[in-house]
Amino acid sequence: MSIATLTATAVRRSAGAPTAKVVVAITLAQVGGAMALGLFPTLGPLGTAWLRLVWGAGLLVVIVRPNLRGISFTDLRAAAVLGVVNGLMVLAFFEAVARLPLGIAVALSFIGPLGVAVAKTRGALGFLWPALALVGVLALTTPWQGHVNLVGVGFALLDGLMWGTYILLTERVANRFDGAEGLVIAMVVAALVATPFGIGQAFAHLTWAPVLATGAVALMTPVLAFWLEMSALRQLPAASFGTLMCLEPAFGLLVGFLMLHQVPTAVQGLGVVLVVAAAYGAERHRSFVDVRYGGSGLA
Repeated sequence: MSIATLTATAVRRSAGAPTAKVVVAITLAQVGGAMALGLFPTLGPLGTAWLRLVWGAGLLVVIVRPNLRGISFTDLRAAAVLGVVNGLMVLAFFEAVARLPLGIAVALSFIGPLGVAVAKTRGALGFLWPALALVGVLALTTPWQGHVNLVGVGFALLDGLMWGTYILLTERVANRFDGAEGLVIAMVVAALVATPFGIGQAFAHLTWAPVLATGAVALMTPVLAFWLEMSALRQLPAASFGTLMCLEPAFGLLVGFLMLHQVPTAVQGLGVVLVVAAAYGAERHRSFVDVRYGGSGLA
């Protein structure tokens, strides 16, 4: 059975179950990332990121058919800034997974959303979660062994920084637009931002096979993953949605193992568990919906 058939079946079966929608959205995001890795030898990390963003923007324009009349310059600027951050986020993530196992890159990137969640917590217990996450990062990178890919870690942390910034900007943009116009504008800008970085790597290799494969990745995430998250948010309490989102690093580890045969060490597996636990703890103090919403769907 093909990936496309499995994806269609999973989406169809999750149609009425909000928890299943979130799980499928997380899975699509990680499967899309794993599939994108297969395009790196042809298009390069930056070229793959650029082409996926172009596909994502194009698909959303066709599906949403945004009405841009009456949008003020201030609103347009807010969406454009969000797009700049989104473009840099995707570029950084693809450079990270080109150097690090998928699960480890996702867990390191998750520090950004976790930081936003911790910043919104109250009480002394809130200081426990960044400490727990720090231990998790050390376990993931094992710097004492001397062979950590510092460039990959740097890109993953940059992705996390952009992810956290994206979350804060998404809140503002969501308040300025009634529909999905802000998202579409941001995606178009993200594709434009990625163009000077990625077109040089990809242009000479733009044959039908990699172009269509990248389109399949874009259909998984952002399009289907975003739709599933949006639908689940209408049915689930914010706390329940956020708690489920805390599982994303674990799903990254699982997909990396199953699809890419990336086997983490026991210490690295513990690191992912600690990052997930830190995210879950922060969620118990503050709804995590603002932190993760839009991340898997758009990154």
